[in-house]
Amino acid sequence: MEYRVFSSADKLAVCCADIFTGILKSKKNCVLGLATGASPVKTYQELIRRYEAGRISFADVTTFNLDEYCDLPRNDKNSYYTFMHKNLFNHVDIKEENAHLMDGNAADAEKEAAAFDAMIEQAGGIDIQLLGVGRNGHIGFNEPADAFSDGSFKVKLNESTIEANSIYFDENPMPRYALTMGIGTIMKAKKIVLIATGEKKAQAIREAVKGKVTPRCPVSVLQDHPDALLLLDEAAASLL
Repeated sequence: MEYRVFSSADKLAVCCADIFTGILKSKKNCVLGLATGASPVKTYQELIRRYEAGRISFADVTTFNLDEYCDLPRNDKNSYYTFMHKNLFNHVDIKEENAHLMDGNAADAEKEAAAFDAMIEQAGGIDIQLLGVGRNGHIGFNEPADAFSDGSFKVKLNESTIEANSIYFDENPMPRYALTMGIGTIMKAKKIVLIATGEKKAQAIREAVKGKVTPRCPVSVLQDHPDALLLLDEAAASLL
């Protein structure tokens, strides 16, 4: 595991966009694993600027998102389907049929998750997976647990996650469940880039880098990945 520290979130986003730009240029039909939440927004904004400048294209790209809330309408303002379209997809030339998110309202969650993993395999696997990290060390919605998860699955969200994300919900109540890529699915990505900003992420980052590998802190598993890079601002790296 490698990590880099930046003096600002803007500089961090430029570095992350540089990494994605390199992959987009070297492999036009690359497969991207994408994340939601506040962490990747500046990176997406930088990628949009580069697309608008004619430097990159998403025309042949396939994407798979980490997770999606259950029991939330797809077009709700807080769904990750809406988030991705608002923050990236609507502004670049990606084909709608190539942008994949799990259906949080699927009648059979287990079948939906298995089908999602199968699509990733059929696409040739994820070339680069973007991650954020929760205050409790979760990646995707893999919450602290007794064992690392394998494939994608339906998860009950921890109270700390619900508390952190509830600020975005004012009309519909915050969902209690989500579909998420499992740790095993995430770890199959050829390259992983994790973004963490702010002092609230500092303890999780310390455990990720200096702690033991344990499912009680899911992000720590990245120590076992052959090509994992953490991009941190000074606040997130303050306990290293």
